[in-house]
Amino acid sequence: MRHTPGALAAMALCMVLSVSTSAADEPALKVGATIFADATYQAAPATADADGNEIHPSSFNVGRAYINVTGTLSKRFAFRITPDVARELGGGSSLSGSQQFRLKYAYAQLNLDEWTTKGSFVRFGMQQTPYVDYAEQHYRYRFQGPVFADREGYLSSSDTGISARYVFPSDYGDVHGGFYNGEGYNKPEANDQKAMQLRATVRPLPKSRLGKGLRATLFYDGDNYVENARRERVLAQVAYEHPRFHAGLEMLSTKDRASASKPQFEGRGWSAFMTPRLGKGWELLLRRDHNRPDRHSGAERTRTITGVAYWMPNLQKVTAAVLVDRDALTVTGKPDETRYGVKLLLSF
Repeated sequence: MRHTPGALAAMALCMVLSVSTSAADEPALKVGATIFADATYQAAPATADADGNEIHPSSFNVGRAYINVTGTLSKRFAFRITPDVARELGGGSSLSGSQQFRLKYAYAQLNLDEWTTKGSFVRFGMQQTPYVDYAEQHYRYRFQGPVFADREGYLSSSDTGISARYVFPSDYGDVHGGFYNGEGYNKPEANDQKAMQLRATVRPLPKSRLGKGLRATLFYDGDNYVENARRERVLAQVAYEHPRFHAGLEMLSTKDRASASKPQFEGRGWSAFMTPRLGKGWELLLRRDHNRPDRHSGAERTRTITGVAYWMPNLQKVTAAVLVDRDALTVTGKPDETRYGVKLLLSF
């Protein structure tokens, strides 16, 4: 059978497309790791050891150790499984004091790139919550400590549920929301109450040389401890990324009522950070947190973090940094706390 040049070209194109599609749909697997380690010295307050001697506690710690297993089953389906190390502190446990691996992330993802915009998806399982994961993209000092709302215990970085993300065209921002158990990844679901979380982020000037790093975000978390007992978080954030620094300011409002028979606490807080880049991998960390767990009382928590970091440059698919920091906490009615540390980040 004879084929015309046009028919042969069409056949060749079909073969190329078939091979490309087949290769794109082949399952792929990647394995990585993330390690947070530190050496910490508590300058204040002094405490006592088992014999009553006055001491300043110090320790070497592995605060986090992730094994990240990510992959694709096809161009439409992806997954992630991430165990997390945590220290067992249960008094009655035979493993008390041991470091154990627990599940941090385990989800399946349907990529919506073919039908909507690139980066849009639907997820089901134990996954990143909408705000904490987003905030850590421009605040890259999670190895020093969590972002404000997570550190104060108002939000969890991971929870089990179903969520969806839609990316606005032309890089104008995104919306990410879903329904979750509301207890966080480290606790089981306690009842029939579910949390609805929604984050909307706008980049007003994505094409501007100076304005493309500006982002404005609103976040809402509506949940109940039990029926008619509110657990609510509303958060507004403005962040700016520049080649010479990153900066952010967030305002937080909370409502907590542990039981319908108990009073409701209304909290207010804010956090601000800046990370000036000094060049050749050197960077400063400047952060201030302020929280009033109940605005009708005088109790306040103020944290000041300062540090100098070195981010190792020119690494291929590896992130490594060392931070020397001072972390000072003032709590109404309690002695001031001051800790000095050397923190290590290694991720690949």
